[in-house]
Amino acid sequence: MCGIVGYIGSRQAAPIILDGLAKLEYRGYDSAGIAIYDGENIEMRKAVGRLSVLENLTHGGETMKGYMGIGHTRWATHGAPSDTNSHPHMNTSETIAVVHNGIIENYIPLKKKLTDRGYTFLSETDTEVLAHLLDYYYKGNPLEAITKVLHRVEGSYALGILFAEHPDEIYAVRKDCPLIVGAGSDGCFIASDVPAILKYTRTVYYVENQEVVKLGKDGMQFYSVDEEEITKEPVTIDWDANAAEKAGYEHFMLKEMYEQPKTITDTISPRLQDDRIVIEELHMTDEELAAVKRLHIVACGSAYHAGVTGKYVIEGLARIPVEVDVASEFRYRNPIMEEGSLVIVISQSGETADTLAALRESRDRGYKVLGIVNVVGSSIAREADACLYTWAGPEIAVATTKAYSAQLVALYMLAVKLAQVRGTIDDAAAAELIRDLRRLPDQIELLLGQKEKIQRFANRYVGAKDIFFIGRGIDYAISLEGSLKLKEISYVHSEAYAAGELKHGTISLIEDGTLVVAVSTQPALYQKTISNIVEVKARGAFVMAVTNEENKAMEKASDYCVYLPETNPYFSNSLAIIPLQLFGYYVAVGKGCDVDKPRNLAKSVTVE
Repeated sequence: MCGIVGYIGSRQAAPIILDGLAKLEYRGYDSAGIAIYDGENIEMRKAVGRLSVLENLTHGGETMKGYMGIGHTRWATHGAPSDTNSHPHMNTSETIAVVHNGIIENYIPLKKKLTDRGYTFLSETDTEVLAHLLDYYYKGNPLEAITKVLHRVEGSYALGILFAEHPDEIYAVRKDCPLIVGAGSDGCFIASDVPAILKYTRTVYYVENQEVVKLGKDGMQFYSVDEEEITKEPVTIDWDANAAEKAGYEHFMLKEMYEQPKTITDTISPRLQDDRIVIEELHMTDEELAAVKRLHIVACGSAYHAGVTGKYVIEGLARIPVEVDVASEFRYRNPIMEEGSLVIVISQSGETADTLAALRESRDRGYKVLGIVNVVGSSIAREADACLYTWAGPEIAVATTKAYSAQLVALYMLAVKLAQVRGTIDDAAAAELIRDLRRLPDQIELLLGQKEKIQRFANRYVGAKDIFFIGRGIDYAISLEGSLKLKEISYVHSEAYAAGELKHGTISLIEDGTLVVAVSTQPALYQKTISNIVEVKARGAFVMAVTNEENKAMEKASDYCVYLPETNPYFSNSLAIIPLQLFGYYVAVGKGCDVDKPRNLAKSVTVE
């Protein structure tokens, strides 16, 4: 939800921290703050609004001198955005500073305990409790104070902590929120995500749950919650640093849409060998895969929509029953899971709190879990029994595009593999499906080439109040994602419906000029969808259709048509999403919205 950066070394800390926070602003952008030890005291600056406000306040960090510090960019949970509620937070004597990502669930009783002991609170945040609790337990040993706090707080957290009495140390701690530390030639770093420090080092360590890291100018030590020193191995990050920059595009979101052909190629190429799909990461033999009786796909947001598509594809090709759950509901409904079930959790960041909780619930019940994630070394990647990486590279825009597309093709490959080992398709059918998988990147390139056409159409709907997306079968799954893309970046009210449900109430919302986006890529359902189009047009709707080149009847039925190249119907969502992404993007641009950082949203949802 929020972004953390810390630095200790031989260089001025504030410019480095602000530079790192700029790479993390997608994680939170309603306020920002920085705390720097200046040699005598901890100096703090905080500001409401985008990071640029803080940068201007500190002249890019030049007015804050010191060689160690911590910074934070916030997405508000407890307490409205304000200077007071912004991080860092400090104890009363201003000798301890804390930045925090996550939620302290028992902060109310802790706050009462501290208030009863004379502590005064200035903010509405749960984080200020941590600053005062550290003060309460601090007797000269930072590690001892931190571990005592960890034993008493409940919830999720990633922390960066300064102690004025220990000017050669910064501390980092995590539980259920992402946090890494890095070692460079000029010092050591804390960050919520790799792009923040990639400019300075490629050597990182992934901090595990309830581990404490003490960072100095020349190195770091790792400790358990019981203060026992532990050994960790570094990971070398091989991302292209330019992948986290806009590279001339107006927005990261547009850049990432154009990276989808490469993303799909990078995701499928290592797993396609001639006419076979080889997914060694599954760590399951063909016999074990064939014995799977039921799949549970669990995810949130766009990843959930990818899972809905996966259900149609896997059930259609492999004939395995599939249940798809919103992760935030999965563990609370006490799901019935039979022996032989495989759980698939999907998350771009690999840190999504609800999805992690579902993973742990499944493993506690004794079921094998496969993670489909994009971030190497993330919590899901480490805790799942097996991990299928999507290789999309860093995705900066809050609204996912390329990571979603990578999730789709990962599920396609899994579906084909399951179908092969179960004998529900023969070798010829598998070869045909693999051929269509290989064609997807070039076909997406063709669709991206239609951006001016989509932009002209989108400009007509900049002032729209309500837009509806409809589809049947797999087309309903892509309607969900198309609707989400539009509403999350343009703030236009939009809903997706299974087309057959229109007459069960929703059609009452259709009036003259209402835009209905009808997706129709399944040949067996063409006529059914056309009937739904006729129903809404009779009530004044304007219909944009997304359909296959062969479906010429759709041009007569709709008002505006986007045609997709020929592919297997099971893979159509990878093509249909492109015009829907472009449409949502250009409506948002036309409205003057901040496309990469939509209001109230954050990239990685690390709290429930």
